[in-house]
Amino acid sequence: MRSNREIEIKMRVPGARAARSLLRTAGFHVRQRRVFEDNVILDTPDLALRNRGCLLRVRTAGAASTLTYKGPPAAGRFKSREELEIAISDAGMAASIFGNLGFHRVFRYQKYRTEYSEPGAHGVVTLDETPIGCFLEIEGAPRWIDRTAGKLGFRPSDYIKVSYGALYFQTCAEQGIKPGDMVFPPT
Repeated sequence: MRSNREIEIKMRVPGARAARSLLRTAGFHVRQRRVFEDNVILDTPDLALRNRGCLLRVRTAGAASTLTYKGPPAAGRFKSREELEIAISDAGMAASIFGNLGFHRVFRYQKYRTEYSEPGAHGVVTLDETPIGCFLEIEGAPRWIDRTAGKLGFRPSDYIKVSYGALYFQTCAEQGIKPGDMVFPPT
């Protein structure tokens, strides 16, 4: 049975090639091939969910779509929060339904995600290639997260506990860029 608690950390990496090499050297193998994700965050006009530390997301990843609710994060060394997720058949229709209920798109972000695992492990490491850089995300039990981060050469001081949205807004502020959506430029 899947836990309804997400426990994770992120770490910034210099690039996808370096991250893939690091993961292979540490004994990790691709669990799910690289897939493009398009994520839409929904909220009320007064940002009621964000103000409570919650999130409502519709994600399209390849041919699959999911609806996710995340509760407020708990204090601690890891990003830990309730996560409820279900598969949906039509991301656009789900967003329309929520629009009729007063929830509208407030942010959109994209990334390419590759999932990695190691034999017998009870956690996952993802390589996320985003418009603001590359990150490894380690999700699992706290001891496994610490052990895996150490195996990959990271220390607790390298842990990032905020969302990609928060990282994006921080990057925009640092670079003096007006924030919008965190999407890749059109090709």
